[in-house]
Amino acid sequence: MEIRRWRDYNWPLLVCVAVLLIIGVLALYSATLTAVAVNGAPLSTIFPRQIVYIVVGLVMMFFATIFDYQVLSSLARPIYIGMVVVLVVVLVIGQVSEGAQSWLAFGERTFQPSEVGKLVLVLALASYWGRYEASRDSWATQLGGLLIASAPLLLVLIQPDLGSAIVYGTIWLVMAWGTGMRWQQAVLLMLLAVPTSYLAWVRILDDYQRVRLLTFYYLLTDPSKVDFNAGYNVIQALSAISAGGWVGTGLTRGLFSQGNYVPVQHTDFIFAVVGEELGFVGGLVLIVFEGLLLWQALSVAKQSRDLFGRLLALGVFALIFSHVLINIGMNLSILPVTGLPLPFVSAGGSFMITVLVGVGLLQSVALRRKRLAF
Repeated sequence: MEIRRWRDYNWPLLVCVAVLLIIGVLALYSATLTAVAVNGAPLSTIFPRQIVYIVVGLVMMFFATIFDYQVLSSLARPIYIGMVVVLVVVLVIGQVSEGAQSWLAFGERTFQPSEVGKLVLVLALASYWGRYEASRDSWATQLGGLLIASAPLLLVLIQPDLGSAIVYGTIWLVMAWGTGMRWQQAVLLMLLAVPTSYLAWVRILDDYQRVRLLTFYYLLTDPSKVDFNAGYNVIQALSAISAGGWVGTGLTRGLFSQGNYVPVQHTDFIFAVVGEELGFVGGLVLIVFEGLLLWQALSVAKQSRDLFGRLLALGVFALIFSHVLINIGMNLSILPVTGLPLPFVSAGGSFMITVLVGVGLLQSVALRRKRLAF
């Protein structure tokens, strides 16, 4: 790659990733130090595996950075079709965990295609709207984008994975808005969302997912109606965060974190570990750097030299933003529990590698925002 291109490398974006990974490693070490799974198995083996996932993700981030993102436009269609096929396979032979058939097993390791599928959807939509740039805000083009997003969204919702389905929808909405969606189209979308949501509630969601949504509703309207067992995760997370105070109890010294009181604290509720052991200050630092990273993603989108690159950056922004908002929101009980990991912090190989590759694509767009002149 030409040396001149590296002058446009987004160093603030890299710093944000580094800081968040450091916070994540510290929080995950503490979260898995004494915790055990539901079956009593220790979770301490998760930490060394996560280090491997981070290293693999960073290597892939580097290759995504030096790879010309524009080449991906011609590869988007077969990659998208392959992703849809894999999501169908998951529904047939996938492994069930935590109520959702979302994983493919390879020996002792598991892979969650829906996580990678989020980035594939970003690529597919960016390529599609890039080909129809002249008519990107027309009804036909917008409908085509909606259909592209609908296939994987429905397949993920059937698993059922409500959280990931919301992320897929958010990715489509942000990217569609970035193409210049008309207000009439936005109104029609909101009208269609009502019967679609009702159908999902009645026909697709499992009982435990309905209970989660109802629990969130009662927490906001009438806490006395909340069933303790149904709201246990949120109650314990809030208790842990409250116990942290301003500066926290200290790493590995949290009563709730080390006492195995917060379920799945290494993934969905790792923010509660940060809140308890690093306190309000630690939680605020985490949120600030997630916000700075998202700001840099928008900056890359704004400075992109073509529509494909701009939409690619907006899609990565939407992916990370939705995870940050929902994960921290459910830890603070301002959003329902939907089981989404916190970017760069939560345990999980599929998602960690996905978001790091996403950052690599942002850097690829940033490096090529100027045309080289000779």
